[in-house]
Amino acid sequence: MTAKRAIIIVLDSFGIGALPDAAKFGDAGSDTLGHIDEYATKNKLSFNIPNLLKLGLGRAYTLVNNKKLDCDNNDYVLNGYYGACKEQSTGKDTTSGHWEMAGYPVLFDWGYFTDLENSFPKELLDKIVAKSGIPGYLGNCHASGTDIIRDLGNEHVKTGKPIFYSSADSVFQIACHEQSFGLENLYKLCKIARAELAPYNIARVIARPFIGDSPASYERTGNRKDYSLLPESKTLLDICSEHGGQVISIGKIGDIYAHQGTGTEIKATGLTQLCDKTITAINEHKQDKTFIMTNLVDFDMLYGHRRNTLGYKEALEYFDSRLPEILATLNADDILVLSADHGCDTIWPGSDHTREHIPFLMYHNGKAGEIGICDSYSDIGQTVAKHLNLPKLAYGIAVELDTVIPVPSVIPVKTGI
Repeated sequence: MTAKRAIIIVLDSFGIGALPDAAKFGDAGSDTLGHIDEYATKNKLSFNIPNLLKLGLGRAYTLVNNKKLDCDNNDYVLNGYYGACKEQSTGKDTTSGHWEMAGYPVLFDWGYFTDLENSFPKELLDKIVAKSGIPGYLGNCHASGTDIIRDLGNEHVKTGKPIFYSSADSVFQIACHEQSFGLENLYKLCKIARAELAPYNIARVIARPFIGDSPASYERTGNRKDYSLLPESKTLLDICSEHGGQVISIGKIGDIYAHQGTGTEIKATGLTQLCDKTITAINEHKQDKTFIMTNLVDFDMLYGHRRNTLGYKEALEYFDSRLPEILATLNADDILVLSADHGCDTIWPGSDHTREHIPFLMYHNGKAGEIGICDSYSDIGQTVAKHLNLPKLAYGIAVELDTVIPVPSVIPVKTGI
């Protein structure tokens, strides 16, 4: 028997249909995947994701929405377990989604800055200015990250005042120019803000460095950092690390879990590099109880928030083209899980996340079966914990692979669902 390993790849923001409580968040009818599929059909574009469909993505979508994707004609051999998960956590953000997936749903309410024009309390900003010595600040509002550096970038470079902004998520974001302000100075400022935000229960402070010499050329770089609160309970990553396992965290996973239990952290930006680093990690780490977790942030950061439907579609097609390489690295006793942390529907008003089901696609030695719709993202973490022979997590129900009912690997095209 080969070593048992587990790999989770999080397609950041890849929702597959509104949750039952989506209306409470203003998201009833949101559907990240479905609206990308509709966009392709309406514009007479191909939407080629054959490897995701073979893993059961189309069938997972049908479970949630009781209708088919236009791109899914069922004319393939199914080689994965498929299902979806509801969210127990009270938010629709990166931190909540990832923590719940790892067995710690966020059952409390995060703090939020809801004022669109004067987002942050003056007493908070005064403390950050005093502690950091900055000459002041710009922004102090809800904004798109790309819009605000275009609008305020010149004044920031001229005055040295950082750009502070927020969104509908529980975040405090700081944008600064890498050269004129300095990357390390930005990171230090974020740490000061993180400490001062303790009374506000804000999930993340995000460093948003950018480069360029004019509004037309300003662009954010890959040196983003997230400064997260610590989970108050142990996650799958902690438990794996503490019980003889090896954790490999790729991309922004280390930041999301506040570097707690995250093991070997591998920096990577962009879909190509993240896929490359994941493949390398699987090839290099052969030990039993190896857990590799990767976040593909581009889906959310570059396409979801920017409401770029074409870009999101093309990014999915690119990732799909890399799936055969990823599957080729796996041994017979490995499992690969593809999932998400929330939705970010590219046709939805505004630029924020959407409250959606996430896919639960699992590859294990080419077997096929229907997982169904799970009541919590934590079922993913519990399934991984069981596979790696780790102690049970506090939340979640493990999918028993040996008892999942097999489904036909090829199903004739159906109409009217």
